[in-house]
Amino acid sequence: MKLLTYKTENTEPRLGFLHNNLVVDMEDFGNISNFPLPDNMLDLIDLGFEIISEITDLIEDTREVDFEEISHKMESVTFLAPIPKPRKNIIGIGLNYTEHVAESARTLDTSNELPQQPVIFSKPTTTVTATKTNIILNRKLTNQLDWEVELAVVISKKGKYVPKTDALDYVFGYTIINDISARDCRRSGQWIVSKGQDTFAPMGPILVTKDEIVNPHNLNLSLTVNGIEKQNSNTKFMLFNINDLIEDLSTVFTLEAGDIIATGTPAGVGAGRNPQEWLKEGDVIKCTVEGIGTIENTVKEI
Repeated sequence: MKLLTYKTENTEPRLGFLHNNLVVDMEDFGNISNFPLPDNMLDLIDLGFEIISEITDLIEDTREVDFEEISHKMESVTFLAPIPKPRKNIIGIGLNYTEHVAESARTLDTSNELPQQPVIFSKPTTTVTATKTNIILNRKLTNQLDWEVELAVVISKKGKYVPKTDALDYVFGYTIINDISARDCRRSGQWIVSKGQDTFAPMGPILVTKDEIVNPHNLNLSLTVNGIEKQNSNTKFMLFNINDLIEDLSTVFTLEAGDIIATGTPAGVGAGRNPQEWLKEGDVIKCTVEGIGTIENTVKEI
């Protein structure tokens, strides 16, 4: 199922799903189906992944004419981040593609040795923004604004000490995150100032439930700046795959429903180029992940 958070000129943020190129309001669909459903993504996730098959069955039993009054044309709604306000910081994974380890070692103060364990950091919830919004470039903080396309994993249920063999049972679905980074804002090896500024986690455009992604470890992902390709790789090249990450993270701390893991970026970031490239006012960044879609954002200098 392709889920989204959206708003119209007349509504606050609402939960919806895509059906026949229309945005169907989830709560309204529940009303016509006599099956109460929530109006926001986190409440839906809290119901457990099993709710997706129940909703799918209801959709199959619903006449197309019944969708008309509870649907919107996609071009008439504003796509928000699938989870506009996560409950906790986004869990970031650094240096998770081999070639990105190498390029970071050449130009940043990171080791050229492959990590033996996942490199974990976090991004505050205020970093989240939607597709078709601005990424803020604050010249008082940075002159080295960089891009990172990433597959993001959304957790479905509470998990502690999850074995990697069971890890995908704890996944609700997938979305895209652009892990925007200010390379000159790292402080004594700490990354949160570099990674955690407002608007530094564009997310979306939708959340695709895990049943629609046959193999999350074989998805093409790419990024362009002003139409020029900068990154192009595949999730099969992750150093630590999703199973590994969930096992490791759940050993460190309890994972909970609605948690978001940004799984790392491949080579091709601006810091790794010769000469280095940095984002500037008016640049348009598009991040694409196979099976999910594309998010687009524009740099706005303040």
